[in-house]
Amino acid sequence: MIHPLTYVHPDTKIGPNVKIDPFSTIHRNVEIGEGTWIGSNVTIMEGARIGKNVRIFPSSVISAIPQDLKFKGEDTVCIIGDNTTIRECVTINRGTVDRNMTKIGNHCLIMAYSHIAHDCEVGNYCIFSNNTTLAGHIVVGDNVVLAGLTAVQQFVRIGSHAFVTGGSLVRKDIPPYVKAAREPLSYMGVNSVGLKRRGYSIEKINHILDIYRILFVRGYNVSKAVSIIETEIPVSDERDEIISFVRETGRGIMKGYIRRVSAEDMP
Repeated sequence: MIHPLTYVHPDTKIGPNVKIDPFSTIHRNVEIGEGTWIGSNVTIMEGARIGKNVRIFPSSVISAIPQDLKFKGEDTVCIIGDNTTIRECVTINRGTVDRNMTKIGNHCLIMAYSHIAHDCEVGNYCIFSNNTTLAGHIVVGDNVVLAGLTAVQQFVRIGSHAFVTGGSLVRKDIPPYVKAAREPLSYMGVNSVGLKRRGYSIEKINHILDIYRILFVRGYNVSKAVSIIETEIPVSDERDEIISFVRETGRGIMKGYIRRVSAEDMP
């Protein structure tokens, strides 16, 4: 059902059972999938590709042009996956010639006042808490949780199953399966709670923990740590994923754990 006080451009492709509340605006070259709900005062701009059963809450703006001075009006898109929820006042920009799209996966929850800039790629089942901000060209894996007020610098990558604590400034890549906190952002252990919720066994979690002890805790440089991991840690999908992520980093990975020595610990 489309409310009569909503503007929908004539060439918009709208699937069955879509509901659009009053005072929303749907621009040209937009596709909206079956069963999606769009709340009041939402603006969906050119190039939006919205999946099935998406919920978009009031005052969000989807597929606005990039906030990038190099953008010259090229034909790009903003893709929102099936069953994703976008809460109040979220802004998601479409892509530039770099990747030609901004993409949000399936079953994501993007909470109020978050911003996702041009050319970002977000995986499935991600949760971004209130006021999360992603600059351009960021890649986020599946099942990532970013707590409130997290800000991520452009071109950063965040591996699958990572958890980033609230108020964090993310300037370096975050490998898969970890918890990240402190300033500067540092390794704070494996995201064991999240992994247990997703069906990982204790043995598998301990296997991942063994990898990160070598990479982040024992004090090796990154290349030495990777060499030891390949030699000492049994082959697994998780091991190979972590090694590939570290080797392909562009900005470098975040810091390892640093134990702060108190006066009581001094000899």
